Amino acid sequence: MSLEQRINAAWYGRPGWLLLLLPLSYLFRCVAALRRYLISAESCGAPVIVVGNISVGGSGKTPAVLALADYCRDRGYQVGIVSRGYGGQAPHYPYLLDHKTTPSIAGDEPCLIARRSGFPVAVAPDRLAAAKLLVNEKHCNLIISDDGLQHYRLRREIEVLLIDGQRGFGNGHCLPVGPLREPVSRVNDVDLCLINGGSSTLEGHTMSLIGNVAVNLSQRNRRELKDWPDDERRVHAVAGIGNPSRFFNALREHGFDVIEHPFADHHSFVASDLQFGDSLPVIMTEKDAVKCASFSEDNWWMLPVDANIADEFFEVLDMLLASRAPIR
Repeated sequence: MSLEQRINAAWYGRPGWLLLLLPLSYLFRCVAALRRYLISAESCGAPVIVVGNISVGGSGKTPAVLALADYCRDRGYQVGIVSRGYGGQAPHYPYLLDHKTTPSIAGDEPCLIARRSGFPVAVAPDRLAAAKLLVNEKHCNLIISDDGLQHYRLRREIEVLLIDGQRGFGNGHCLPVGPLREPVSRVNDVDLCLINGGSSTLEGHTMSLIGNVAVNLSQRNRRELKDWPDDERRVHAVAGIGNPSRFFNALREHGFDVIEHPFADHHSFVASDLQFGDSLPVIMTEKDAVKCASFSEDNWWMLPVDANIADEFFEVLDMLLASRAPIR
């Protein structure tokens, strides 16, 4: 077991040996609290919805952001999306994505969002600067921040917390003993909670990820998973996301015999990473596909997913938008 796997096992199980770092965890918690109350928030010129989490790793933020952006656009908002651009190195910041932007410039998630949705997307370590760019140059009247719950310099009108229903808050400790960026009590301050996969122990609105159609990376043809040939159901499954097991389990639920290939979140793929010494099909996440399309082979597929969110969530969101972010 690698060090990363050992740490994850301790974060989402019993902390064990990590308890030796408990003083650092208390220090981290204090610093997080001080940042929240000492940093002065500044408006970008438009209302902001922040979609984020308090734990390290994936919780389904990107599909949730896309679902919220579509919903708000349908209600008349000019939506723009900001992100840090993790994994990319832009020539300048803030940086506005276009159809030529690659993950090496803006990061995998912003590229996925821009290509999938057509919304204007800007990246910058300073999300306030990215949001101002979208307001001033794209005339957006609603900004959605992909992650950034802890980026307190950007004033927000609505906070949406994503929680992985399978892993919850792990062992409940802040970094480095546990996976939390802020203590669990932060949940009490957000406006809405989305539980990815649902949970019998966590309070919030249920969200599920739906992915039934694979897309070929080379030819762009689509194939429903239920129509996948029986003699090709043994596949290599590739996932460089926060919780790869969720992806692998989803494929198994569709009847695939999965050979797992987990990679670190935001892994920078090269062609040799996906050479497995046979001709079996490869199925990867959409987030990984944006980095692999340039060297894809004929039997490589991606599985896009959409967020299916409970109606009650949008009923509350409508009330919040009407009171805090009316269209002007």
